[in-house]
Amino acid sequence: MPMDVAYVDSQAPNAGAIKNARAVVLKRKLVGLFRSPDGTLLFGDCKGSGAENYRPSADFSDPSRPVYRCTCPSHQFPCKHSLALLYAYVEGSPFAEKEVPADISEKRAKVQQRAEKQQGDATQPRKVNTSALRKKIQAQLDGLILLEALVHDLVRAGLGALNAKSARQVEERATQLGNAYLPGAQNALHALTGLFYRSRISSDDELKPADRERIYSAALDQLNRLQSLCKQGRKYLERRLEDPDLRPETDSDIAAWLGHAWQLRELREAGLVQTDVELLQLAFHSHDDWTRGEFVDTGVWLNLHTGAVQQTKNYRPYRAAKFIREEDSCFQVLKCPELCLYPGNLNPRIRWESAEPRDATAVDFQKARELARTDLRAVIKDVKTQLKSPLGDRQPCALVRYKTLGRVGEAVVLEDPTGERLVLAEDAEPGEPGTLPLLSLLPAAMLRDQAVLLRFHHDLDARTLHAKPLSLVTAADVVRLTY
Repeated sequence: MPMDVAYVDSQAPNAGAIKNARAVVLKRKLVGLFRSPDGTLLFGDCKGSGAENYRPSADFSDPSRPVYRCTCPSHQFPCKHSLALLYAYVEGSPFAEKEVPADISEKRAKVQQRAEKQQGDATQPRKVNTSALRKKIQAQLDGLILLEALVHDLVRAGLGALNAKSARQVEERATQLGNAYLPGAQNALHALTGLFYRSRISSDDELKPADRERIYSAALDQLNRLQSLCKQGRKYLERRLEDPDLRPETDSDIAAWLGHAWQLRELREAGLVQTDVELLQLAFHSHDDWTRGEFVDTGVWLNLHTGAVQQTKNYRPYRAAKFIREEDSCFQVLKCPELCLYPGNLNPRIRWESAEPRDATAVDFQKARELARTDLRAVIKDVKTQLKSPLGDRQPCALVRYKTLGRVGEAVVLEDPTGERLVLAEDAEPGEPGTLPLLSLLPAAMLRDQAVLLRFHHDLDARTLHAKPLSLVTAADVVRLTY
């Protein structure tokens, strides 16, 4: 099993689990370390707070989908004891060879049976309770009527009348959207009302007049999104009611906006699948979206087969964050037997069930440079087309090949091989540091004839298009400017 410390870190659900697992190793609580004869299972005994030792294990019978087990009461997977096994292994601790325990053999057999059953079920036609689904769609239509009424009330009252207190009242009325199976629409409304207070609403949380002036353009844009969501959502749901199979549409991302949680099976049935794909991560960012009540981990990936820039999204609600694995940066190439793509947008969301990492090589970086787009004018045209869509992603990304990157007066400017130029600027992504000051610290060779990952944004007040550099791709590495 090729494994290193970085791999073990990537398996941890959060930073606290890494710290606790290392403490288990340092305190020598692992009192027995064993490996199966074929090397696919690590297991052992670990001292804990109970009278009996815990029995953690790490099962690599399927290397792309390891299974972690432990007799401890923790709800985290893997727990600190299973992670401690992996740290002990990569640090060279001796593991005695021992036959696989009977209880684990039984669990392996059950996993195999379950996988065979799922594979068999996947070939069977899916049964849908059309009566229940029609009731759900009708409830969503009723919810959109409520949302439309809220939007009209906001328009009639004017954004100038919206403050922290009234925003709170709007959100209380919008709780019914969750009951109407419209969590996506509810989040869109929170994105608007959340502009009018700093964090959680309190009596002293009103925005200052200068701050209010800066948010009106964003508020109008968000209001436009809500109106489009009501209009497009109603047409979409009415079309679904007319469809005898009631299938969600894949021509746009309106289903996700309304809160539809795409299943991998649905994406496969819709043909939104690519096979034998290799992915190289170009950037990663994690932030606290308090308007949604979630932590959001975003990875930006380059598909080395198609050249598309795609994204992964991992949502961790506050209440369950400690039990959901926190995503992290990936510096290896991931080999995915099957890659599923979500509908819509210039940078579609992607998911996979299993992936095998391998070390990135100079061949991968050179291929990434070759896949970068060389016509900045065409890139800007695609970005503008998406930004014109009220429900389009407001921060699309593109990998662009540039001839030079430097300053023209006070501005930082990128010039492509055709001579087209673009002014670079910071954006307002929460919790992310600026990247433009870092460009002056790079070697001069990196500022010429390389590729850069740009995240575009529209300055609504100045009515100009800017882009923020997130990483540079050279012949030898991906130089990340954010974390």
